[in-house]
Amino acid sequence: MNFEIPSGIHDKLAALDAFIEREIKPLEQADDNLRFFDQRREHARTDWDNDGQPRQDWEALLKEMRRRADAAGHLRYGLPERFGGSGAGNLAMAVVREHLAHKGLGLHNDLQNESSIVGNFPGVIMMDRFGSKDQKREFLEGMITGTHRIGFGLTEPDHGSDATFLETRAVRDGNEWVINGTKRFNSGLHSANYDMVFARTSGENGAANGITCFLVPTETLGFSVDFMWWTFNMPSDHAEVTLKDVRVPDSTVFGEEGRGLALAQTFVHENRIRQAASSVGAAQYCIDQSIAYARERVVFGKPLWKNQAIQFPLAELQTEAEMVRGLIYKTATQMDAGAHHMDLTDKVSMCNYRANRLVCDAADRAIQVHGGIGYTRHMPFEHIYRHHRRYRITEGSEEIQIRRIAGILFGKSAKR
Repeated sequence: MNFEIPSGIHDKLAALDAFIEREIKPLEQADDNLRFFDQRREHARTDWDNDGQPRQDWEALLKEMRRRADAAGHLRYGLPERFGGSGAGNLAMAVVREHLAHKGLGLHNDLQNESSIVGNFPGVIMMDRFGSKDQKREFLEGMITGTHRIGFGLTEPDHGSDATFLETRAVRDGNEWVINGTKRFNSGLHSANYDMVFARTSGENGAANGITCFLVPTETLGFSVDFMWWTFNMPSDHAEVTLKDVRVPDSTVFGEEGRGLALAQTFVHENRIRQAASSVGAAQYCIDQSIAYARERVVFGKPLWKNQAIQFPLAELQTEAEMVRGLIYKTATQMDAGAHHMDLTDKVSMCNYRANRLVCDAADRAIQVHGGIGYTRHMPFEHIYRHHRRYRITEGSEEIQIRRIAGILFGKSAKR
């Protein structure tokens, strides 16, 4: 298989770099915006007195960044042309996301808020694939521009990876549904005006069928955002949500009744390969910074890099980065060639769990190589670690992904 990156993607990277220097860096440095990019950043970004939610001025800066990126034709790069995008495939998006993460922390590609000058829109892809005509008309453009902000409510207090055991229930009552349950780590609820709520509508616990997804307006009577979970990396947009006798019309059913897990699978498969690419980019940043520091630092009268204890761990990390990058590019290329995402589900899981483990290892090693200064928040490595550590759980825990690979390897589960 040819791994040559098409020239058009290289041209896009050059255009992005020029756009960053021309519009994003000046915006990042304007007024007092640099306070958001200090590695000791939580205070500037986090409204501690408002349950640890993102501050409004921080959100406003991200919104302006996205507006500029959209006006320049970059934000929708991965979306189909009918949505104003360029129809970029999985390989192009993987290369771009790795490139942006490799540039380090900044307004161009912020880790905490999953905000980037090149948007990642798995929700838009879900809406395009599963939404009704009325839902597409109502939601699609707003999901891109931010007028329709949709949370993702799958996880529950007693159920995370075991999503087929959801205790949230929805019962039909004429032309309406009545939903009762609790959601945990319900993403995006600090600003969402709709929530993608998964609830069992039929079948027994453990059955893949019988779970339905609803697009619930967050202002609906009985829908309560109880509090935000304060996490390893702040601010938080991960809410505890209670639904008590929440009534919604039949038109809020998203996708096919009883087949809601197909939407969840689409979300993670669209997201995992691209998120894995970001992790490789961030890992490469940590490796490169460690190499540069080891070249400059002098200890015991000689450069730090001359110690094998410094050389060998970085050589191993670089080797793994090359291998994971190659697997990501290969898998993305196969996806672009028309392979169904479930036929590559084991490869996508390999990419994701290894990339997420790699970036955590690389950030940890960067801290070690930099010594005491690496442990401080004046350097970016602890922030990178805190952010990426979540993906060893939230994109489907690495244990679940390894189980998926093993199940296919030993013929215990089908790919599709």
